[in-house]
Amino acid sequence: MPNPYLPNWEYIPDGEPRVFGNRVYIYGSHDYAGSDQFCDYKLKVWSADVHDLNNWICHGDIFHTRMDRDHASDTPWTDRELYAPDVVEKDGKYYLYAYIVDSKGCVAVSDKPEGPFQLVSQYRVPENSEQIVKEGIFIDPGVLVDDDGRVYIYCGYLKSYMAEIDAENMYEILQDSYKADIIPVDEPYGFFEGCSPRKVGDMYYLIYSPKNGNRLDYATSESPTGPFQYRGTIIDNGVDYPGGNNHGSICQINGQWYIFYHRTTNNTVMSRRGCVERIEILPDGSIPQVEMTSLGFETSLSPYRPTPADSACVLNGGCFITERNVLERAVVNITKGCIVGFKYFNFGEDYSSKTMEFSAKVRGCGNKGIMRILIDDYNTGEEIGACEIGPDNGTLHAVVASVTGKHSIYFVFDDGYSGYFGEFFKGRPLCELDSFVFHK
Repeated sequence: MPNPYLPNWEYIPDGEPRVFGNRVYIYGSHDYAGSDQFCDYKLKVWSADVHDLNNWICHGDIFHTRMDRDHASDTPWTDRELYAPDVVEKDGKYYLYAYIVDSKGCVAVSDKPEGPFQLVSQYRVPENSEQIVKEGIFIDPGVLVDDDGRVYIYCGYLKSYMAEIDAENMYEILQDSYKADIIPVDEPYGFFEGCSPRKVGDMYYLIYSPKNGNRLDYATSESPTGPFQYRGTIIDNGVDYPGGNNHGSICQINGQWYIFYHRTTNNTVMSRRGCVERIEILPDGSIPQVEMTSLGFETSLSPYRPTPADSACVLNGGCFITERNVLERAVVNITKGCIVGFKYFNFGEDYSSKTMEFSAKVRGCGNKGIMRILIDDYNTGEEIGACEIGPDNGTLHAVVASVTGKHSIYFVFDDGYSGYFGEFFKGRPLCELDSFVFHK
């Protein structure tokens, strides 16, 4: 599946990917299109066969802090929002670790990774714990079940901390196991929020969001309790894109490593959809930074199949993706100077054709303009063609130069007005982009 990898109407940020058996599960927060607040009062889970990452199945709601039309509340002590959970397997059972805003968090259990989960207990903490632990909040918990059966929880907002959990009951914090600043707030670490632990071989990783909240950075250690060494950035969701906070983790699926993260949509940082990129873990444990793409789980996209505009991974100049309804999403607010980009398409090796055709479905905004089509770079790349934008809804069409091989595609917009009176049209929307396709 290209990015976003879940159905386009689904908003699952703060993704914690886990492989259980032959399926990969994604646990995370739940957002809405155009929301004015983070997260929801329920958690959902999706999964896919590890051999078929193009088909994700929704298992529905798994935990609630408020009653809805189908479920009772699972938390009688609070009805606040659920943020950024994690799920781990221990002795054949699956444990959900919940953070509930301004409330004591809790642990729930299920016999199946898809839930639903039943409340076990609020977190239990020693009496002499630091206040934030004593309150049992455990912000954005990430949990590690180590090879020796010991269990650790990593948390934090503005300050990181960790503790060991009693592996016999999975909710009680062990006496004197608490450690603060497991990831320092000082540079280069710059901890902000969202610790996610993983163990790769003999090395322990913490993936987290630094003060520049667009990024996912990571640190490594030879011990689950540290000290952790800062290693760098894995991905930044604010490069050539309307940035926002970031939260996610790494996961190996069929021998390939991925970074799961989210991007903002609907012109708000509180409306986030899950995305994924391939990464590489080098022999020294380092993870080279990767760029955002439209690929998702694919290695390349076909330009000869319609591409939805909301798989754009480059949005410059004030344009953004918005949801009209559960079936339609478009890039809107396109004005002069806006750039919409997609990475990467494999055009094949047809050397016999000098030209091909291009079509794009748009909604007109009552103005005229030009959409230039470039490959490889939106500043210095080759312009292979252009479309004239009219005032009405319809399909743009152009004959463009034939392309072979793998390329990124960029649409660069101009308002089409020149001369002295062109200033009167400055900033007017030109169109809304729904989808496009190349054909021969």
